[in-house]
Amino acid sequence: MTTTNSVPTTAIPFEIPGQQKFGNSVFPYAFRWPDGNLTEAVAWVARQREELLRLSTVHGAVFFRNFPLKTAEDFDALVGGLQIENFPYCKSLSNAVRINRTERVFTANEAPPDVSIFYHHEMAQTPLYPAKILFFCELAALEGGATPTCRSDILYERLKTARPQFIADCEAKGLRYTNVMPDEADLNSGMGRSWKSTLGVTTREEAESRLMGLNYSWEWLDNGCLKSTTPVLPAVMEVSPGRKTFFNQMIAAFCGWKDSRNDISNAIRFGDGTKLNADDVAQAIRLADELTFDVQWQTGDAVLIDNTVAMHARRTFRGPRKVLASLAEMRTHSFVTP
Repeated sequence: MTTTNSVPTTAIPFEIPGQQKFGNSVFPYAFRWPDGNLTEAVAWVARQREELLRLSTVHGAVFFRNFPLKTAEDFDALVGGLQIENFPYCKSLSNAVRINRTERVFTANEAPPDVSIFYHHEMAQTPLYPAKILFFCELAALEGGATPTCRSDILYERLKTARPQFIADCEAKGLRYTNVMPDEADLNSGMGRSWKSTLGVTTREEAESRLMGLNYSWEWLDNGCLKSTTPVLPAVMEVSPGRKTFFNQMIAAFCGWKDSRNDISNAIRFGDGTKLNADDVAQAIRLADELTFDVQWQTGDAVLIDNTVAMHARRTFRGPRKVLASLAEMRTHSFVTP
């Protein structure tokens, strides 16, 4: 659809408060929708598909403000305009409880509002991960609830300068992650997805078969929970020649993988079984904090993130908050031999 003067409506780049600059790139790149309906917005996204995907990789994220988005269905239509392969959440190995609103749109995390979710690349702790993530704010919180985002290519470079041996160990050894999955979903935990849902199975025998195929190790606990450990996964990714990112769930696992079942002291190790140095992780957190852009949600906002370039988190909040997500382009990790 076009406007009355037959000129297609076009989104306008703008500077968003707090936007960061790194060389010739900004983080995030931002567009504002001037006027028009959802059909026009989706048509613009479809026309700009290749450019929007390119911008997300170059800059890490593309932010959308004032777009005519009100519902999960509106967001689904916008995602559809990008014409990218859907990565259904039910096929993921993520440990978060989420509820589907459409086939490709689901709640970002069902953890209580007082639970912080720390920096991570989506599903970097599993063999399967999405290349792209999209978020949409259906309802902004009364207070708090920002989504911190951080350019991991810049973080990698700064860590390489500040902690060269740490980065060398990350690249050479990779990481293993351990978590305990409950028998039934635990909505009080940020990692409360049941083993049945996580693995897409109904019996222990099916779970063991799936884990074996994924090269995991596992242990059944007396309370019906399943303790699993991943194969060795990368801690650093080369997204293009000469451009590396600190691609992992190190900060989230080291700081936040704790609940009634999980102890953060056992959540993550180097691939050879050695423990991470707490000072190294603390330095990564300090640098990530310095590089963070907080997505301060307004109802109707959306963002497209290149999951290989930028990590994200969630701050605590007060009052109702509805942030939805969609995953795209399932990819498979290359295993690391430490």
